[in-house]
Amino acid sequence: MLQRMTIKNLTTFAEANLSFAQGLNVIIGENGCGKSHLLKTAYSLIAAGAEEGRKPNATTPTKNLLQKVYADKLVNVLRPESLGRLARRKQGRERCELALEFDNSDLNFTLDFSTSSKSEVQISSLNTDWQPKAPVFLPTRELLTLYPGFVSIYDSHYLEFDETYRDACLLLGAPALKGPRETKAAELLKPLENAMGGKVILDTNGRFYLSSPGQGKVEMPLVAEGLRKLAMVARLISTGSLLDKGYLFWDEPESNLNPKLTKLIAEMILHLCINGIQVFIATHSLFLLREIEIISEKKQFKEITRRYFSLRPTENGVEIDQSSTLDDIQTLVLLDEELNQSQRFMDAGV
Repeated sequence: MLQRMTIKNLTTFAEANLSFAQGLNVIIGENGCGKSHLLKTAYSLIAAGAEEGRKPNATTPTKNLLQKVYADKLVNVLRPESLGRLARRKQGRERCELALEFDNSDLNFTLDFSTSSKSEVQISSLNTDWQPKAPVFLPTRELLTLYPGFVSIYDSHYLEFDETYRDACLLLGAPALKGPRETKAAELLKPLENAMGGKVILDTNGRFYLSSPGQGKVEMPLVAEGLRKLAMVARLISTGSLLDKGYLFWDEPESNLNPKLTKLIAEMILHLCINGIQVFIATHSLFLLREIEIISEKKQFKEITRRYFSLRPTENGVEIDQSSTLDDIQTLVLLDEELNQSQRFMDAGV
């Protein structure tokens, strides 16, 4: 479990100290505040350690190895022109410092780099063990229509997609579960498959279809985009990718979903939490936030710990308010705007 991330001079952030919940963590903010930067930074550093530790020739972590590994993953995921471009830009040289702390202190590490850094970070405190479980990152758009041939093309050509797309496509292509774990996955899949009206299948030609009773297979590009997003989650559950992983990072899960499907996604997120996944989402949807609050009152979800982070732009960079309850967050400007619109609608007598 990721307990804390400390930041100094990262992109829009001058300084931040984020304390995370074991269950659900929600990052809230207007466009351009850096929600995705926070998700991608945490994901990059956790994924880099997990990927390196899974290699057949993996040995004890060393600074010489990880200084490049961490830098490469940050660049490949956040896609700056060079590593130093991730440091918050002010007049003169500046250093970005990042520290991650976990429930297992052997995984803790601290690193930094300057605006002039090219391809390596400097590690001041080294993790002494590898990440035992890999994270999952779900980007804003669905990936099932992008999947056919994407990984091979990505590995051999330059594409304007960050590496989270490749990482997720690799997970989508994994074989479906069999045996006792298939039964566990089926419980989570049932509400998703009911909403989609069928099951997600990967054909031998490398394309995804929605298989519906009485209708046969429907090509995934012909399925509504919101349902394709559900289908992506369903596929990752059926392969075990959202059962075996320790972390889920999801950027704007409500994107392109109607309110009915957003309610389903809110409940699915909480189901993943009670199955031991530490979940991090970025959103600016009041509807999704309220659904999470409402559903969390159900008996089965009451024990899930939650943490909210509200991003607020200032002259000195983006500041972060954080609390264990949504009502304690005082800077939800974007949510205020949504409420103000409702009031204007009522005042107009429409």
